[in-house]
Amino acid sequence: MAVQPEGTPCWADAMFGDVEGAKSFYGDVLGWTFGEASSEYGNYTQAYVDGKAVAAVVPPMSGQEGQSQWCLYLASPDATATAARIRENGGEVLMEPMRVGDFGTMCLAREPSGAVFGVWQGGTHEGFEAAGVPGAYAWAEVFTREPGKADGFFPAVFPYSAKQVVDDNVDFRVYNVGENPVLGRMKMGDEFPPEVPSYVNVYFGVDNCDDAVAKATKLGGVLRFGPVDSPFGRFAALSDPQGASFSVIDMSTTQGEMPGMTDV
Repeated sequence: MAVQPEGTPCWADAMFGDVEGAKSFYGDVLGWTFGEASSEYGNYTQAYVDGKAVAAVVPPMSGQEGQSQWCLYLASPDATATAARIRENGGEVLMEPMRVGDFGTMCLAREPSGAVFGVWQGGTHEGFEAAGVPGAYAWAEVFTREPGKADGFFPAVFPYSAKQVVDDNVDFRVYNVGENPVLGRMKMGDEFPPEVPSYVNVYFGVDNCDDAVAKATKLGGVLRFGPVDSPFGRFAALSDPQGASFSVIDMSTTQGEMPGMTDV
């Protein structure tokens, strides 16, 4: 796959205190296999589906121990320029753009409402080698208590246009690159405990949502929401045994009509 257009989700990884436990869990739930740990790069270990790279797991660096969470990376042709726009628009750069060998350049940031995300300027590693298939990245949404802050930030940093879902019961917006929807933004409601901060929720594709949920919960994962049917697929939100939130979606099982959208 070629380098993704600017602002398109292009990679996902997570730090785990128990990497072997994470490999066992996601291997069973998503069918991942794993490459060799790269000791030169902090034992970064890529996950594969049918031989194609779909994500990575890594142990925490010294001083970065904490609850595990998935990090979504958005593509950039110039990570330094993107970092500057992040600052100019009220975001915080948590890790300055850093070259990772010939693989590319990474940066970590927090948008003004609190969600952490990554920026990736691809080199020899361009990002996902597969997406939209079972076991691979499917979609992502910024869950935020302050949608106005996120909505002001993301289209200022990335070349996004936006559409709002026409529904009085939900505040949901989609950011597009050209005509392609690339990222959702959901306002968090009272169903989220107050201690849960804004975050980016990553969806991985599965063959059968209910089977994936059953495997995950049997292995110590926690079902947070669902499974439910939608026009986009049958999906459920989970936390893995180490506390990292993610969702699974069977995009082949859809129900209902697509929601109305209006330009904003």
